[in-house]
Amino acid sequence: METVKITIDNKIVEVPKGTTIYKAARQLDIDIPVLCYMDLPDLKIEHKPGGCRICSVEVEGRRNLAPSCSTEVFEGMVVTTHTMRVLNARKTVMELILSDHPKDCLVCAKSGNCDLQDMAIKLGIREIPNQDIAEMSTYRKDFSPSIIRDMDKCIMCRRCETMCNEFQTVGALSAVNRGFYSVVAPAFEMDLEDSPCTYCGQCVAVCPTGALTEVDHTNKLIEDLSNPEKTVIVQTAPAVRAALGEEFGMAPGTSVTGKMVSALRQLGFNYVFDTDFAADLTIMEEGTEFLDRISRHLKGDKDVKLPILTSCCPGWVNFFEQQFTDMLDIPSTARSPQQMFGAIAKTYFADKIEVKRENLVVVSIMPCLAKKYECQRDEFAVDGNPDVDYSISTRELANLIKRANMDLNNMQEEDFDKPLGESTGAGVIFGATGGVIEAATRTAYEIFTKKSLDKVDFKQLRGMEGIRQAEVDFDGTTIKIGIAHGLGNARKLLEDVRAGKSEFHAIEIMACPGGCVGGGGQPLHHGNLEIIKKRTEAIYREDANKPIRKSHENPYIIKLYEEFLGKPMSEKAHHLLHTHYSDKRKKIIYMK
Repeated sequence: METVKITIDNKIVEVPKGTTIYKAARQLDIDIPVLCYMDLPDLKIEHKPGGCRICSVEVEGRRNLAPSCSTEVFEGMVVTTHTMRVLNARKTVMELILSDHPKDCLVCAKSGNCDLQDMAIKLGIREIPNQDIAEMSTYRKDFSPSIIRDMDKCIMCRRCETMCNEFQTVGALSAVNRGFYSVVAPAFEMDLEDSPCTYCGQCVAVCPTGALTEVDHTNKLIEDLSNPEKTVIVQTAPAVRAALGEEFGMAPGTSVTGKMVSALRQLGFNYVFDTDFAADLTIMEEGTEFLDRISRHLKGDKDVKLPILTSCCPGWVNFFEQQFTDMLDIPSTARSPQQMFGAIAKTYFADKIEVKRENLVVVSIMPCLAKKYECQRDEFAVDGNPDVDYSISTRELANLIKRANMDLNNMQEEDFDKPLGESTGAGVIFGATGGVIEAATRTAYEIFTKKSLDKVDFKQLRGMEGIRQAEVDFDGTTIKIGIAHGLGNARKLLEDVRAGKSEFHAIEIMACPGGCVGGGGQPLHHGNLEIIKKRTEAIYREDANKPIRKSHENPYIIKLYEEFLGKPMSEKAHHLLHTHYSDKRKKIIYMK
C-alpha cells in the first residue's frame, strides 16, 4: 500500500494515499469539528460532502481553506487546523447556518440531542449576526404517519440522503433548490407519503438537527392513561429491553426487562404484555406456512412460491410493496407480531376481561418508526378501530419515564402479565438479524422431522454480515436459508429471486442494521455496530436463560389455539393473523 507523509499542527504522520486530512488528524488525536460528515465504517458508509465547511483547515500553498473531511492528503502536505483564520471561518459559517435556522429550540424535538446546537456551543456562538441579510426560509412541515420533516431546520448536511439512497437504496430523498432555499426532500418536492419512503427511520437516526423526527404519541398516551373509561394495555418488543437502559446511563447490552415492566405498571397501564408472545404466535403461523410450501415443493409442485420471505418487518414490507410489486405472492402472509398481538388482544383477550373493543386501547413500544405506519394500515382495523391503536418508540418511552420522575436504574424487577406476556426464547430473538428464521427453524425442524431438537442454537444463522447464507439439515433434507439486514442488501437478494437465480428456500429480511436492535426508534447508535452487537448479545442471553426456547412449546400459545384459534392456518387464524399485499408504487419510482 502506497503511503504519504504529511505534517498536521507540527506533527508528522504517515498515512495511506487517499486518506482525508480529517482521518489523518484523528490518528494524531487532533480534534477537527465536523457537522455534515458522517463515518459509519461498520456499515461501509463514509459521508464526506465537504458541504458545511465547519471542518475547514489551512493547507500550505493553498489560497482557500480546505474542507478536511473531503480533501485527500498528498506527500509533504502541511496542514494547520486551528489558526485564527480557521477559527474565524468556522464561526462565520456557523453564524450563517444559524441565521436561516428556526429559533424554537425550547420546543424542538431534538433539543438537548442536537448536533447543530452542540456545535454552536463548541464554537462559542452567543449571538447571531447577519439575520438581516438572510431571508428566513418559509417551507412547511411535512407530516407522515411515522416521520415529521421540518424543512426549515434542514442544514443540507445530506446525511439522511446517504442513508436512504446508499445504505437502504430506497431513493426517497435528494437535494433540491439552491442557496438559502436548498433542502433535502423527496424528488419533485413531494411529501414523504407520496414518495417511496419506507418509514424505516434511519434518516431520523442520523439527522443532526430537528429536520427529521418521529411522530410523537406520548401526549396521546397520557390522555388515554388518564381516561377512566379506557382500559389501556401495552406490548413491548424484544429489542426495546436491550437498549432502553442506554437512555438512563447503562452500558449498551444491559437488559432491563423486569425494570421496564415495573416502570410501565407505574405509568398506569392496566396490563403489561410482551410482543414476544405474539412472536411465538407468528412462528406457529409463518412456520406452518413455510412447511406447507416446502412439503409441496418436495412433492414436485411447480407452482409453489419459494423462497418464502419473512414478513415481520414493516419497513421491509413497505419496500417490497413499492419496488418489487411483481413478487407480492412470495412473502409469507403472516402479520407482524405487533399486529398479531393487536388482533388477539381485541378479540380473545377483550372477551376474557369483558371490555368492548372500542374501550380497549392497545399501545406498542417498538424500536421501529415504521410500526407507527403499520398501525394505521386499513387492513389492520375493524370498522375503523385499529387492532393496535398506536406505537411509541424506545426513545419516546425513555422520555415518558423521565417525565414521570422515575429512574430506571432504581426500579424493582417485575414480571409480565399473563396470558399475553408469557413467551419463549424463540420469541426474544426476533429482535436480532437472523433471529426470526432461527426461531422458525427450531419449530419447523421438530414438526417436519417429528424428532426432538436438543441443540436449539443455530449459530450458523447468526452474525452481522449484511448478507448471510446457511444450510440447515432437516434430518436428511437440506434447507437453504438467506438472511439480509438493510434494504440495500435485501435488494440484492430480491433481484436474484426475480431473475430466477436464488436457491434459497427461505429468506429473512430486516430493514435496519442488526435488525430491530438497530431500529430507527432506538437510542441513537450513530451506525456503531459495537453498540448493536452488545444489544444483540443481550437478546441471546435472555433467550438462553428462558426455561422454554421453542415457540410451539409455549403453554399459553397452545391454550390459545385450543380455546380460540383451532389450529395454525385455520380459517379463523388466517382471518385474524394473516394479511395480503398490494401494489403501492409511488410516482417517484417511475417518473424519470
